Amino acid sequence: MITVDNISKRYDSLLALNDIHLTIQEGSCFGLVGPNGAGKSTLMKIFSGVLHDFDGDIHVQGLSVKKERIKVKKLIGYIPQEICLEETLTAKDNLLYFGSFYGLKGKDLQDRTRKVLQQIGLEERGKDKVSTFSGGMKRRLNIGCAILHDPSIIIMDEPTVGIDPQSRNSIFSIIHELKEKGSTIIYSSHYMEEVEQLCDSIGLIDKGALVECGTMDELQQKYNKPSLFVSGEGLDDVGLSKHGDVESKGNGYILQSDDPLMTLEKLIAEFRAHNILPRRLELYQPKLEDIFFTLTGTQLRDS
Repeated sequence: MITVDNISKRYDSLLALNDIHLTIQEGSCFGLVGPNGAGKSTLMKIFSGVLHDFDGDIHVQGLSVKKERIKVKKLIGYIPQEICLEETLTAKDNLLYFGSFYGLKGKDLQDRTRKVLQQIGLEERGKDKVSTFSGGMKRRLNIGCAILHDPSIIIMDEPTVGIDPQSRNSIFSIIHELKEKGSTIIYSSHYMEEVEQLCDSIGLIDKGALVECGTMDELQQKYNKPSLFVSGEGLDDVGLSKHGDVESKGNGYILQSDDPLMTLEKLIAEFRAHNILPRRLELYQPKLEDIFFTLTGTQLRDS
């Protein structure tokens, strides 16, 4: 449905995006993951038609973002990282205002406004001014303004930044509903756990380059090394190293082994013999953050 061909973008001497290629399937949720400054927002703005000056092209349902920008924009709902609302207006008036930009009017506009207020969980606050809203409520209304015209493609750039867990869960519910409806979602985040929970396929971006792309299962199969995680009193990397390659991880160790089940049995026997009770001893499945570190040598939180 969406193909990204040779996208590059430069801001003076800074190469923000470097030859990005990817394909996003219709009806899927695609997650773009990377640290702040990696190029996520720049790519999102190109997707949505906000940025015009770039190399390469994106095709949406066969339409060129460069050559047929107006047609493409009608298919897209764009939620920018910055909250774009008129705080002196009510939630309902914000929706009516943005809906008019999409060509909605009359009964259609009123009906869509009522439906969207319900969809984002703000039907009881529709007549309240946005200035009285919490950050999470503003984020939800920001999403509502972008989906008012019922777009088939929804672009979300860091939609959960700076909000509480309850509001984050509310936004996740909105996203799941949109997915069930068949919308195609492009979701940008530097929170790995969000992308793992929401997205069907994932692109890892660092310093303007797409370093890997695929489903979570594909990435785990490609970068998975048979491993164990162990933590507890009396354990250290020297003692564990006789069982395989050891790497510190949080308050414990990742132990790589060609036969993790056999290594698990040996560790249990050794711990019993030395009266060691580990806090955790388990097979270890790499997370997206581990894969990102393998590819870039950088932890997201360090970027």
